[in-house]
Amino acid sequence: MSWDCGLRYMFSVSPALQQGSMCILHDKEDLSRLEMVQRLAKDGCRFLQNHSKGPERTCEPQSDEAVRVCLRERGHDVLVLQRVSSERPALSASARGGGREEARNRRYVVVSGTPERILEHLLNDLTLEDDQGTAQVKESDTLLDDFLLTYPVFMSTSDLCQALLGHYCTKRCRGKEDRKEALERKRKVLHLVSQWMSLCKDFLREDEHVKLFMKTLCRYVLDDLYEHPALETDVRQLQKIYQLHRRHTVDEYSPHRKSKALFHQLSLKENGLQSRGTQRETKEAICRVYITMDSYLSMRAHAGVVAQELLLAVAERMDVPQGELVLVAMTYPGGRLLLQPQDRVFSDSLRPVGRLHTCRKDLGEVLYPFTDNTELQQRTARMLSLNTWDVAVALTNFDWTIFDSIHEQELVYFTFSRHASSNHTVALELLLQRCNEVQLWVMTEVLLCPTLCKRVQLIKKFIKIAAHCKAQRNLNCFFAIIMGLNAAAVSRLSQTWEKIPGKFKKLFSELETVTDPSLNHKAYRDSFKKMKAPKIPFLPLLLKDITFIHEGNKTFHDNLVNFEKLHMIADTVRLIRQCQKDHIGNGITQKSSSEVRAYTDYLHIIDNQQTLFELSHRLEPRA
Repeated sequence: MSWDCGLRYMFSVSPALQQGSMCILHDKEDLSRLEMVQRLAKDGCRFLQNHSKGPERTCEPQSDEAVRVCLRERGHDVLVLQRVSSERPALSASARGGGREEARNRRYVVVSGTPERILEHLLNDLTLEDDQGTAQVKESDTLLDDFLLTYPVFMSTSDLCQALLGHYCTKRCRGKEDRKEALERKRKVLHLVSQWMSLCKDFLREDEHVKLFMKTLCRYVLDDLYEHPALETDVRQLQKIYQLHRRHTVDEYSPHRKSKALFHQLSLKENGLQSRGTQRETKEAICRVYITMDSYLSMRAHAGVVAQELLLAVAERMDVPQGELVLVAMTYPGGRLLLQPQDRVFSDSLRPVGRLHTCRKDLGEVLYPFTDNTELQQRTARMLSLNTWDVAVALTNFDWTIFDSIHEQELVYFTFSRHASSNHTVALELLLQRCNEVQLWVMTEVLLCPTLCKRVQLIKKFIKIAAHCKAQRNLNCFFAIIMGLNAAAVSRLSQTWEKIPGKFKKLFSELETVTDPSLNHKAYRDSFKKMKAPKIPFLPLLLKDITFIHEGNKTFHDNLVNFEKLHMIADTVRLIRQCQKDHIGNGITQKSSSEVRAYTDYLHIIDNQQTLFELSHRLEPRA
């Protein structure tokens, strides 16, 4: 899209441009097309030339960074664009007879603007795959992806639905050329909706505004099929996303049958959203059941788990008769809710009903496990008997199950704290919780090991597990294990670390280098970049990067959305998508041992730092 075509879009195509709108141009050459200027002048547009003094212009073209277009309405800026260039073959003015040369294809990207104007520009800039080359399609889709990932920051889903319907239904057809433009606009809206639904379907599944929007849009599209038969392909794509199976061909539609046929389809599938409503029941979560005031079992559980299932798991793990135990939820300080055997533990948003505690039936005595030295010996022996590669596989499979369900938009919601009480960040919070728990688990296992020789073997085992996690491209769990071994309560055990063989110390030192935070975690970033997908990144660092972008840049400039900031955030969160699949769409799939899985799915964790330090000083008192 050349410079003059970009202006033509802004003024001739824009339906909302009012008479007297103003555009500030920073390049005299942009006024070279007299025909374009005359056409725009008839529409009441005024052009202001930038008279800012500066060095004399040379023959070199002005850089793209210096060329910005500002659209104003009623004396206020509503859209700021910046010129970008890409090398594509294009017809030159002197070679129209048949020769072609490499010309600079000038396009304009959003810098800032109102939500409505940003959406309008993206629709006009959108390139359908059958219209342009793959390079421009890719650039256009990237900008569209930026918008779809970050739109919750500056507009609600309801507002977006209304805006899209407005763009689809705009009436501007006055001739053959106008009908062609109308068809293109409608196809672009449908393409954007298809991309939106494909990208954000998990978040939109229960949104009533989206349900109504899709019904209305489908009705409008079916009404347009006679005038624009080319929409048939777009209709099929839209219905495919929502599992709407049309039973009739386009020729069988009549003005009186369209609505009836549409509502018959909708009654069968209810626009495909509700058909996926039971999907959440199959999700898994991490459930914490406290067995003392400062330690708990971290258990892998399905979303519909009930109290009786948790009690059975705790009883087996703690070797206590299930009949002696009850499950209590601490709903607020001092408040207790006794859960009945069939009571569900999780709410619809996959959050527990309260802090769960396992108590004796009289509610007066909590469990105090591992008080007997024999039990500690058996516990350590169990861990030492497990194969380190199998443990790493079990940990990675657990993490992958959660990571693969994370959506990029979860990081946006998490950063901007929008709808904090909803379930938009459940999977992200689960993986962050898991990372923290694995770190505490490593500390707990080492500090509950009573004998020096067994403790040395345990640390050696964890070093090997960390190395295996890195080899399996699970950097989240790798970091957690290394941080657990580096925690003060464990690292102070000098007598234990002195007994670690030299080759294990060397291996641990090499692994520590990857976690070195200097130079903005350069060692980790270089190492992770070399790993092929699928892979699991260290999520806390990714969130830190997004937070720096968020805190270092304003979201709004003079009441305009700072889209440059949102582009940086979208570009960062897209790492999730790139890590989840390889080039052929495969994820991480490894077979794990059922014995090891039974151990790693139920981790005993002490989450009180004071208790951990007390255990550490009990093992190796201060000199």
